Amino acid sequence: MTATERPKLAMYWAASCGGCEVSLANIHEAILEVDRHFDFIFCPCLLDGKRADIEALPDGAIAVTLFNGALRTAENLDMARLLRQKSRLLIAFGSCAVSGGIPALANQHGLQHLLETVYRTSPTLDNPQGLVPQPVSHVAAGELELPPFLPRVLALDQAVVVDYGMPGCPPEPEQIVALIRQLASGAPLPPPCSLLGCSARAVCDDCPREKRGVLTPQLLRSCALIPEPGWCLLEQGIPCVGSATRGGCAALCPSVAMPCTGCYGPLDLDADPGAAALTAIAAAIRPPAVELLAAGGAARPVPSVGLTDPLGSLYRYTLAASVVADRKPERQP
Repeated sequence: MTATERPKLAMYWAASCGGCEVSLANIHEAILEVDRHFDFIFCPCLLDGKRADIEALPDGAIAVTLFNGALRTAENLDMARLLRQKSRLLIAFGSCAVSGGIPALANQHGLQHLLETVYRTSPTLDNPQGLVPQPVSHVAAGELELPPFLPRVLALDQAVVVDYGMPGCPPEPEQIVALIRQLASGAPLPPPCSLLGCSARAVCDDCPREKRGVLTPQLLRSCALIPEPGWCLLEQGIPCVGSATRGGCAALCPSVAMPCTGCYGPLDLDADPGAAALTAIAAAIRPPAVELLAAGGAARPVPSVGLTDPLGSLYRYTLAASVVADRKPERQP
């Protein structure tokens, strides 16, 4: 079989950290199966393919595109539309593409506030002229162009039709291998718009830590203590949303004493992810009134209960696709 007879596979990164490409590389020798079954034609991180090569293809010529990253710039949006046009299957690959991911947290303040913070007011900056990147800059050699930012970060399916989503930050290598093998085998895929590479069970179902039925008096940042091995992190006061998060990662973070932060998305797809996460956390907190009763009604300080960054904790990967996504920015441009 020649390369031209194999189905074409593409992978593209938009507003992302590159972790999804690293996860693909981490399938190790299984990458040979990708080469065996697919003509891997486009992946800016790994291959020297050009946009013009994609534009020259007939519509639908690419069998599968794994599109990772949120849509932050006009270029991201343009590439999403182009790859949708050229692909028979478009898969939102990773949390940023599925629901906006961490880039979408910028939506809460507005674009102007983002640029001011990143380029002018951050205490670690050395930018005495207060320069901010512009879509067009004039220099001695001519004009330099940068793709303009979109007004807000979008998940992939907010701009184009997406066939499937594969959550995770990033998707786990074994889940990628399973997807590649399923696609290569020609086996039937789930109904359109289904999630791939994840389970219908919560992260807690795969977590080796056990619950002891203890309510925590306060919430702590994960850096504030060394958690006791084998015991549920949330019961120790570390905000962990594993009970409200879809599994698929084998509970990797709690296994190494880091809380689940919800990268596989809500367990209940009809629920608001932040509300589900808040419910999971609130159920593990000892009500302050219990402290007062234990003291016989006498006044005494009650340990503070709260999240350092509520929006970033409850909507870390899902703000673009959540029910609060369209609220007005706290600070207008």
